[in-house]
Amino acid sequence: MKDIMHRVLSLTLILSFCLFLLPGCADRDDRQIILTTGFEEKEVFLIGSRKCYTPEIGVYMRSSQNRYESAFGKGIWERSIGGETLEHRLKEITLSRLAQIKTMDMLAESRGLALSERALGQCARAAEIYYSSLSEKDRELLYGITEEQIASMYQDYALADLVYRSVTADINPEISDDEARTITVRQILIKCDPSDSSEKRQKAYDAAREILLRIEAGEEFESLADRYNEDDQSVYSFGKDSTLPAAFVETAFALSKDEVSEIVETEYGYHIIKCISTLNRDETDANKLRILNERKREAFDEIYDEFVLTQYSNLNQELWDGMEFDSGTLDASENFFDIYGRMIAGVL
Repeated sequence: MKDIMHRVLSLTLILSFCLFLLPGCADRDDRQIILTTGFEEKEVFLIGSRKCYTPEIGVYMRSSQNRYESAFGKGIWERSIGGETLEHRLKEITLSRLAQIKTMDMLAESRGLALSERALGQCARAAEIYYSSLSEKDRELLYGITEEQIASMYQDYALADLVYRSVTADINPEISDDEARTITVRQILIKCDPSDSSEKRQKAYDAAREILLRIEAGEEFESLADRYNEDDQSVYSFGKDSTLPAAFVETAFALSKDEVSEIVETEYGYHIIKCISTLNRDETDANKLRILNERKREAFDEIYDEFVLTQYSNLNQELWDGMEFDSGTLDASENFFDIYGRMIAGVL
């Protein structure tokens, strides 16, 4: 069960942060929701000058639903994460995501940005592919969605992507190896807790000290790690900004290749660290990309946060509450988000 829920939470985060392939998209709860009456038919919410209707919500929810149920089965919606059901969590993500897309589109328009004819053609092609994959039952489940509405959704996402790229275009991509450097180490951990008695802590330290002496006497680190390491893993690759304990990271980065540390004490116990690689090229390059994307998100967030404060939003609570994941599943051979990914990758 623990492993299943860990995978569920991971998939939730992936959908939450990556589903639209917008590097700067992050969940936000800073909009003021004003409950009003007088909504149009099928209108779920209004934010600024943009409206969102049930077919759009349906596409997002059903496309997400298919991914979850194919991985975990139909009973997944009753599972609880952090005291709330997965269905409730995904509904909140749906509302937040679509509101953010609408807001980003308004930001794009305020900056004079518009999709090119080529981009509009790609959106039309993507809509044609997705709509043709839907059965009559699917279209009914998506609140009678039309091909034109699907094309409009793809246009919304593409415009949001355009404004993000426009705002972040001038972010300096030059990140040094030293700043992004990722190393790989192997460790032996003898566990103890800060709350343990001094006798128990001394016993753990003595065990670590005995292992270190055996390493210094010529025994293979790897064999001793396989036998005595009390961590779930022994090999770690990380950068200077790692969330690993500071003493562990500082010691590891000071080691030369194949050098073994003295005993390092952290809140987890006593570590002996061996440096396997002082520069993991693939992971360092990946870390450079992560740092760059983080800088872009920060730059975009500053502009987005200022803009979103000028907008108001109205939520049709009754209509929203009635939309559920367990009311049906799409039979479509295509996934809306997969098509969007192919579209922006230029492979449609």
